[in-house]
Amino acid sequence: MKNVNQSESNAYLGYLDSWMNQLPKLKISELTESTRQIALISVDMIKGFCNSGPLASSRINLIIQPVVDLMSALWKNGVDKFLLSQDTHDPQAVEFGAWPAHCVRGSEESETISAIQNLPFYSQMIIFEKNSIATGQNQELVEWIRKHSEVNTFIVVGDCTDLCTYQLAMFLRLDANENQIPRRVIVPANCVDTYDFPVKDAINVGAVPHPADFLHAVFLNHMVLNGIEVVDQIMS
Repeated sequence: MKNVNQSESNAYLGYLDSWMNQLPKLKISELTESTRQIALISVDMIKGFCNSGPLASSRINLIIQPVVDLMSALWKNGVDKFLLSQDTHDPQAVEFGAWPAHCVRGSEESETISAIQNLPFYSQMIIFEKNSIATGQNQELVEWIRKHSEVNTFIVVGDCTDLCTYQLAMFLRLDANENQIPRRVIVPANCVDTYDFPVKDAINVGAVPHPADFLHAVFLNHMVLNGIEVVDQIMS
């Protein structure tokens, strides 16, 4: 394996920092001509990643308010399609070979966070259960998308930037590319994040490091490389 090119790596890090600081803001009025063409998909905004359990993260907890604020703003502007893709694992999930057991079906960890449940339009939201990081494997969601062909703008929020969020955004983008569907896939950076596991801490316990700031930025940038729109935030 070739050694890492430190000079080029440092140049890329500098680029990433500058890029993140210059992300554009987007207004709801700039999304599309009709709010009936907009859907927001939230991925894994559940208690097992925000509040309790082995995979709960303080960083993920911090995006709860921005996500709730965006949902409320969209609702007030006439958007009524809110989809919640959520880990609801089988007790013997194969995924537990890579991650600690989490968000098992029927447990508190698999429940939607209270801040979303408390929204007055929560009853209008549709929950799609998933047993892996890949939302696109849920055939009920695929069928929903096919039946709602009027939706041409998908807003993706949630966690983790480099895992479930990335998989969802890429599925929406690549599905549209493959099937020749005009579609915007938008990720507001203030409504997504990932967990942090510093290199030193990971090495001490024999685990894989996971530098959150770096991976958050890299995967957002990689989404852009694939035709996904990444913005700083979406405002009223």
